[in-house]
Amino acid sequence: MGGTFTDVASWDGEAMTVGKVPSTPRDQSEGVMAGAGGAVDPGGRADLLHGTTVATNALLERRGARTLLVTDAGFESLIEIARQDRPSLYDPFADRARPLAEPGLRMGVDVGAVGHDDGEAAAAAVAAVARDQGVEAVAVCLMYSYADSAAERALAERLRVEVGVPVSASSEVVAEFREYERFSTAVLNAFLSPEVARYMGSLADRAGRSGFIDEISVMRSSGGLVSLDHASAFPASILLSGPAGGVVAAAALGELMGTGTLISFDMGGTSTDVCRVRRGRPEVTYNREIAGHACLMPSVAVHTVGAGGGSVAWADPGGALRVGPRSAGADPGPACYGRGGTEPTVTDANLVLGRLDPNARLAGTVALRSDLATGAFERLGSQLSLDPVEAALGVVAVVESHMTHAVRAVSVEQGTDPRNAVLMAFGGAGGLHASALARSLEMDGVIVPPYAGVFSAFGLLLSPPRADAAQTVNVTATDRHRLPAAAGDLLATARRRIEADSGQPARTAALIVDMRYVGQAHETSVPYTEGEPWETLCERFHGLHAERNGFARPTDPVEAVTVRAETVGSAALDWADLPEFKPESGDARRGSRAVLGRSGPAEAEVWWRPALPAGAEVTGPAIIAEGESTTYLADGDRAAVHKTGALRIEW
Repeated sequence: MGGTFTDVASWDGEAMTVGKVPSTPRDQSEGVMAGAGGAVDPGGRADLLHGTTVATNALLERRGARTLLVTDAGFESLIEIARQDRPSLYDPFADRARPLAEPGLRMGVDVGAVGHDDGEAAAAAVAAVARDQGVEAVAVCLMYSYADSAAERALAERLRVEVGVPVSASSEVVAEFREYERFSTAVLNAFLSPEVARYMGSLADRAGRSGFIDEISVMRSSGGLVSLDHASAFPASILLSGPAGGVVAAAALGELMGTGTLISFDMGGTSTDVCRVRRGRPEVTYNREIAGHACLMPSVAVHTVGAGGGSVAWADPGGALRVGPRSAGADPGPACYGRGGTEPTVTDANLVLGRLDPNARLAGTVALRSDLATGAFERLGSQLSLDPVEAALGVVAVVESHMTHAVRAVSVEQGTDPRNAVLMAFGGAGGLHASALARSLEMDGVIVPPYAGVFSAFGLLLSPPRADAAQTVNVTATDRHRLPAAAGDLLATARRRIEADSGQPARTAALIVDMRYVGQAHETSVPYTEGEPWETLCERFHGLHAERNGFARPTDPVEAVTVRAETVGSAALDWADLPEFKPESGDARRGSRAVLGRSGPAEAEVWWRPALPAGAEVTGPAIIAEGESTTYLADGDRAAVHKTGALRIEW
């Protein structure tokens, strides 16, 4: 579910059906159910797997709950003090995001009283403040609850009864040390709870009234599915629900095609999401910032920029051409949609340049108006002393520059070379810009997967149920015997969670230990096999530390800080389940049309992708069209159809 279109992929056990419907901004569940209804045969039934941006949008727009933070007396301002760093080292005007719990909504309690007989009095005092301030959610964050959660959980349970609003206890959300990050995550969870619960309730209600939906599962940020109830209770875990499905699918296809390292590139209507995949596994991060707020929930390491097909082009006061981050969205949408939008967007630019078919209907319903797109660029060009075509070319150059920086953020800035990676491009607009982007970074080619326009939705079918658990342990060589027991307990917890949430046992499980040299400030995540020797784990840590940081200190003492357990069940679909790729009958060539590139106008052959057989080759300049997306090949690009139906582009 995106800001412009809601993507749908349906698997009936024999065939795949894909499509798009316009998103419904006021109640996104309406668009979701419209898409689901079109994918299910009359009288049929289905399970609904859902990737959503509702939590992300609520955070970005600060449409969350009025949240009360309850913590130890004297630590009420910790969430605002944070790490005392600056969001931009050389920009004195850049401010940190305002805490989601405002200064007047932070309350300190006597932790000693909470854990004993006076706990009821402490809870009553908090409840009185909550009622007086009109609080809609509460976050309970005691300083050392990651080590001993009894007092925090007892207080949270009392508040749930006395206040009657969602209560997020930090030890239930994430039982890890680093108090600021844990507090921030718990406050995030509380802030989002009412909004996400309302949406999930609306979706469940519409699904129930539809009569054809059995179970609903929601994608979590880490790349697995959870129940609707879990997503409602832990909305911080679904903040990157939307792009996670595409990353999962990209990893699976890359492994099938023998591509060890790739960067997924998902360009939709509102934003572009990129993520590095190595050895068939997406990069996962356990500590990140989202809209300026720290979040300790595990998530695929997606980097997002406000550059999509609907990104608005504009001239700043200095006369420079800018693109985004504001998007025209689905309503009114780009100027060419003919829905009242007048500002030029990236989609309008691609239409003016001939890369989009002027006779196409996006999502089968939205007719494109070239005259309106040209008019929008005439107005923008007049501000920049450019003709409409020059302005459109400038917009494409600017947006591709934004996306180049995004790819660098997950490669060069993480110590890896993008020249060793393939760019896997999907989303409605990904194929239009992938070749230029990969060429500028000297990458090892481009893959445009099958179902590219709805690849994130398709990825939900490949995503298994998942449960994550974490616990800070702080183990060194002197007490190494504690690690196997802690890891075993955590793994058992994760297995119980996935069985309780999904109703199926874990198919696979994995352990990860965050390790560091004693005295270091940050950790390296290291795979761990239950019961393996401490020395083996340390050797693996030294190797990974050298790979990621350029050095290792094998003689220095090592500390295991946090243990993580991941359990996954069985996905609805595996690549091997898909039928053998067979092209549609008929001629794949559909004529030609003029396109405009940086080197000037050219006549590009137009091909219908579903009719291209495996082994077919197309040489640019060319347009390869399909129902949900378009791929543009510049002069010198060569595309070959893989046996899976994917396009492999080289030059």
